[in-house]
Amino acid sequence: MVLRLVIAACVLSVPIAADAQSAKMHRIGYLGSSSATVGFHIAFRDGLREAGWAEGQNVQIEYRFAGDNADRLARMAAELVRLKVDLIVAQPTRAAVAAKKATATIPIVMVNAGDPDRIGLVASLAQPGGNVTGTAFSVGLTTIVKGLELLKEAIPGLRVVAVLSNPANPAESNAIEGLRKAAKNLELQLEHVRVIGPEQFDRAFAEMRGKRAEALLVVAEALFIVHASEIANLALKNRLPSMHGVREGTEAGGLMSYGPSLRQSSRRAATFADKILRGAKPSELPVEQPTRFELVVNRRTAKELAATIPQSFLVRADAVID
Repeated sequence: MVLRLVIAACVLSVPIAADAQSAKMHRIGYLGSSSATVGFHIAFRDGLREAGWAEGQNVQIEYRFAGDNADRLARMAAELVRLKVDLIVAQPTRAAVAAKKATATIPIVMVNAGDPDRIGLVASLAQPGGNVTGTAFSVGLTTIVKGLELLKEAIPGLRVVAVLSNPANPAESNAIEGLRKAAKNLELQLEHVRVIGPEQFDRAFAEMRGKRAEALLVVAEALFIVHASEIANLALKNRLPSMHGVREGTEAGGLMSYGPSLRQSSRRAATFADKILRGAKPSELPVEQPTRFELVVNRRTAKELAATIPQSFLVRADAVID
């Protein structure tokens, strides 16, 4: 009888242990540029919920947002490391770089990182090799170059294009190099204008006027997403048709945009977090690249600019805002 009780106790202990493991509260550190891009971390949280993770029940998320001050990212990444979180979700590129510098052991899921292999976040897309994996905003220069091509096609006779970028973004130099080569092939004159904060926007647009820019290409960057409305208003005020790297720029009043969906890739990043929390190694999870790109046109802005967008161009758009 005693032997039977011992065996029964051993058998019963297996599901109890399994239940205890599944009930463990995991901790995720979320390192972002600004809480103003609220749609992105909400999309990530929605993706987690679909995978069976409920905030406050089996997962706790420690949020850290740097705002317009990217210098805070390093300190915040260090804070998350000290908290001994199970993994760090970092969005966008600068946050991922700060997280990688802060730890070589805690898994990192990057979200919308630009050219992650070229800037050293991963060894390669297929085999990341370290503690970083996740979703890439773009790999190579195809997306941003296509944006320049579309801008020229939409604005007949275009000759001078201003390019707005942030030198604090690790992927900036690659983007500008690619745009310069593309502009030469497209017979466009490129005028590069750089800003590191919203307080420099007025100066930047004055510089564009001085260089007689006829249109504006805004390089995809967290700063420009957070301040999309300001940039769109200044572009309209200065009569500059604008091309943005993300849909949010067009929704804020820019003329058009071409690029992947940031919300969708943020949601997809949750699948990486789910796999890692269940035991997968980031070094063995290939980086996911965007497979769908959206062309969005704001027809209301076109009317305000008195810009005539060819109908052949509009019918190719994935969305037209009236």
